[in-house]
Amino acid sequence: MPSAVQLIRASTLSDVAEYAYAATAPKEARLVFLAGACPLDDDGSTVAVGDYAGQAAACIETMTRALAAAGATIDDVISTRVLVASSRREDLGVVWQVVRDAFGAHDVPSTLLGVTVLGWEHQLVEIEAIAAVVD
Repeated sequence: MPSAVQLIRASTLSDVAEYAYAATAPKEARLVFLAGACPLDDDGSTVAVGDYAGQAAACIETMTRALAAAGATIDDVISTRVLVASSRREDLGVVWQVVRDAFGAHDVPSTLLGVTVLGWEHQLVEIEAIAAVVD
């Protein structure tokens, strides 16, 4: 089934951003609010310690598993917030590349933030997402 999400591009805004500036879904869509996807394995241990790209990939995997449990896919995501425990723009860029590649042409509105610390020991990345599906 095609995604209910409609990405909106603003021709009056810069095209440098690698994401749509807005998104919408029909009023009958069911919204799915995901907790922040963390880079944890099945026993709750942080994976890819010290590796921003590895943790970003693990977060994408966690997010897609949570989406599946809610009857959604990555193509149903309407927005994301990507948190990176770093003050270095280069680290944020590494994480963003993994996220951007995972979403491909479905380049949802996103916010990328550098933060001081995240909740799990050795955690460097967390990805929040909202999805919209029409059942």
